[in-house]
Amino acid sequence: MAHHISITNARKNLYQLAELALNQGTEVQIQTKHGNVILISEEEYRGLIETLYLSSNQSLKDSLIEGKNTPLSETIDEDDIDWS
Repeated sequence: MAHHISITNARKNLYQLAELALNQGTEVQIQTKHGNVILISEEEYRGLIETLYLSSNQSLKDSLIEGKNTPLSETIDEDDIDWS
C-alpha cells in the first residue's frame, strides 16, 4: 500500500519514511509542486530493474515461457547430470 506525503513533511520524516520502505515494503509517494517521486527500498528497485531487463530480452522471455510450459516429465532427470 502506498503512503502519500508532501515534500515538506517528507523532509521532516525522512528516516521514518526510509524505514517504511525498507521494513514494510511500503511505496512512499512524495508530492512536490513540480510532480511526484516514489521512495522504495533498494531491493524493490533492483527487482524492478531486473524484471524490466528480463521482460525486454525477447529470447530470454521466450525461453522462460517455454520452460514454464514444459511438463516435468519432459525435463532432464537430475540423476542423469554429471556434476563433476
